[in-house]
Amino acid sequence: MRAIGLRNARLLALVIPAALLGGAWAFQLLGGLYPCEMCHWQRWPHYGALVLAVLAFVTGGTRVKATLVAGAAALIAVSGLIGVFHAGVEYHWWQGITACTQTISTTGLSTDQALRDLLAAPIVRCDAAQWALFGVSLAGWNAILSLIGAAMIATQLWRRG
Repeated sequence: MRAIGLRNARLLALVIPAALLGGAWAFQLLGGLYPCEMCHWQRWPHYGALVLAVLAFVTGGTRVKATLVAGAAALIAVSGLIGVFHAGVEYHWWQGITACTQTISTTGLSTDQALRDLLAAPIVRCDAAQWALFGVSLAGWNAILSLIGAAMIATQLWRRG
């Protein structure tokens, strides 16, 4: 039973951030939704969780694997907490730290070209949800799925003992 808990926890620690990042990238690349600064903040812990989850599959020692998986679960929870904060900003429950994000790079452009690109680029506001399902924004869904996922991983680790 203990080995099953760690195996399940490792699998969840790999699948959850991969699926959430895959969804975020799909909305960005296929759906044309540009991420705001706070959307990017939510992605970074998932990248870290993926690294730890992969390491948990390639390292030896049960204790090391469990520690890596626990770290991945903590990072997934951090992303969920950032998602809670971001969703609160979108629903205007509280003020955000930033209002918009630049979606282009002006590096190496002439002043005229940079101005044209800036004027043509979409402004992405952190306090306005670009998409919602059942009234829940992408930040809200990340919060829900990340926090539930982190709890599921923790439960599997706890089952392991």
